[in-house]
Amino acid sequence: MLERRTSHDDLIDHLVRSTALRRGEAARVVLDVLAFFDETTEEFVRRRHRELQAGGGVNTEIFERIAAELPHRAVAPPELSLRQLRRIVYG
Repeated sequence: MLERRTSHDDLIDHLVRSTALRRGEAARVVLDVLAFFDETTEEFVRRRHRELQAGGGVNTEIFERIAAELPHRAVAPPELSLRQLRRIVYG
């Protein structure tokens, strides 16, 4: 029986060779990283707002922090104003 290959097997193989991860663990890491980078700007803004609010942050500080974090994403979105960030969260 042939082993089923995925489009990420080369990366998984590399992680297994270069770390102490077993194949299943490496596959989970790859899927987690892909899901993280698949997050849209809107999803990121909403998630970070929830996280920072749960940590006791106030909206003024939260939206400034999110605005500062956005340019450092893997694929940076266009610059969003604080008003645009608020509209993403509150509609």
